[in-house]
Amino acid sequence: MEVRIGIKHSPRELAFESNEAAEELRAFVDDALTKAAPVVTLTDAKGRTFLISTDSISYVEIGGETERKVGFIS
Repeated sequence: MEVRIGIKHSPRELAFESNEAAEELRAFVDDALTKAAPVVTLTDAKGRTFLISTDSISYVEIGGETERKVGFIS
């Protein structure tokens, strides 16, 4: 699952792959934002942990399963 998080006042976004289901990620982030938690902690598919300040999140994009394309596309 591809996840992209926009950070306020930053031209770049945080993008990573996650093994979590889209519904679980959405519920986790939504819960942290509604309870005004100071930090959201997410882990990617490689085991890296990201601590993101909830005040600095401008958007969260949760994509579908990513498929690696092989070969030339015409």
